Amino acid sequence: MMIRDYPIEERPRERMVKEGADKLSNQELIAILLRTGTKNESVFQLSSRVLKELGSIRHLNEMSIDELTRIKGIGQAKAVQIIAGLELGRRVARKRAEVMTIRSPQEAATYLMEVIGLDQQEKFYCLYLNTKNQIIYEKTVFMGSLNSSIVHPREVYKEALKWSAASIIVSHNHPSGDPSPSREDIEVTKRLIEAGEIIGIECLDHLIIGDGRFCSLKEQGYI
Repeated sequence: MMIRDYPIEERPRERMVKEGADKLSNQELIAILLRTGTKNESVFQLSSRVLKELGSIRHLNEMSIDELTRIKGIGQAKAVQIIAGLELGRRVARKRAEVMTIRSPQEAATYLMEVIGLDQQEKFYCLYLNTKNQIIYEKTVFMGSLNSSIVHPREVYKEALKWSAASIIVSHNHPSGDPSPSREDIEVTKRLIEAGEIIGIECLDHLIIGDGRFCSLKEQGYI
């Protein structure tokens, strides 16, 4: 069954036009991307099962085309549609950063939730700012469990010097969803602050991104 076969009031496309995309459930948004179901399942049943097999919408961000096609009912064409939608969203988020001015930990966290908040692997991600606190560059500096001996200030500030950044905001995600800082998080932050003071580039904050939540080490008093 296709989306058009449902009563108008149940069609997610019509609901999106009338109420906005933010009012749709994850199941409805995926149904729009899939467009059609299979001979045994409606598009809504298929989208519901896709979510169930993923376990969490967070996992969708890391899926490849091959991984998606392993889900029964998802062929290459549907997988491509989903991946294209995800990639477009990521590109729009990054484009926003070109003119984005960071005025508070909340603004930085809101942006970073879109960039690394759904990743299932821990990433140490840096925002490089000019004197107006506008993002001029951003980069994943390290991937994996945070360790003060691995995340070296040299790698973080190398890009800051290259881009003539006035300050930086460092961040990493907690795939568990809990943004509470660990001892390693605090140690890494202190090392980065000390290094920044030496070379004259301020580390404004270290944000830990969880599932819809964040922790600002500046607000916690560590900076």
